[in-house]
Amino acid sequence: MNSDATGNGEKTEKTPMAQRFRGFLPVVVDVETGGFNPDTDALLEIAMVTLRMDEDGYLHPDQTLAANIHPFDGANLQQEALDFTGIDPYDPERDAEFEIDVLSNMFQVIRREIKNYGCNRAVLVGHNAHFDHSFLRAAVARNDIKRDPFHPFSSFDTASIAAIALGQTVLAKSCITAGIDFDNSAAHSAAYDTWKTAELFCFIVNRYKDLGGWPLAIEPGIETGDDD
Repeated sequence: MNSDATGNGEKTEKTPMAQRFRGFLPVVVDVETGGFNPDTDALLEIAMVTLRMDEDGYLHPDQTLAANIHPFDGANLQQEALDFTGIDPYDPERDAEFEIDVLSNMFQVIRREIKNYGCNRAVLVGHNAHFDHSFLRAAVARNDIKRDPFHPFSSFDTASIAAIALGQTVLAKSCITAGIDFDNSAAHSAAYDTWKTAELFCFIVNRYKDLGGWPLAIEPGIETGDDD
């Protein structure tokens, strides 16, 4: 069924976005960090890219939300990680903000997008999504943020999806295989990597649609559930 019951018993049509992802709104997320442990290592950059669906049902990257973040009190900073990303956490020109301010502002935008598309909640899309999701969840817990719009454990991993669709797992190689420009010198910036991950996700979803995989032909009598 592609409709929901309202409070007065009426049926309202779901938006194409809500239909496509079972009530989830995909939001692409990338983080840059001071290490690999989400509980002890600093979150230094975060970016989110919202997606939009056009009238023909094709997905496109839309709005970028990005911020540099102050290491939380007592955060661990591994020099190897800083060398890899090229981030100087204490550079005053970073214009860094505090975790709670960044996440509160970004979550407000995501909640608005969820409402606009008639979705139930957001689902994180990331390249090796578990890593980004773990740091996001740790920051939410650390700052006691109550209104996290993201599903607490579900995520869409573009590394896995690209392995199936393109035979690649590395972001740069996946993008190149898909015909998406990728500048290695700009990589390991949260804003850049998030946008490229969004382009990759949209490419694969749209390609699947073009190949006839969506809309899905459901046999009569079979319904898809909307519970988490």
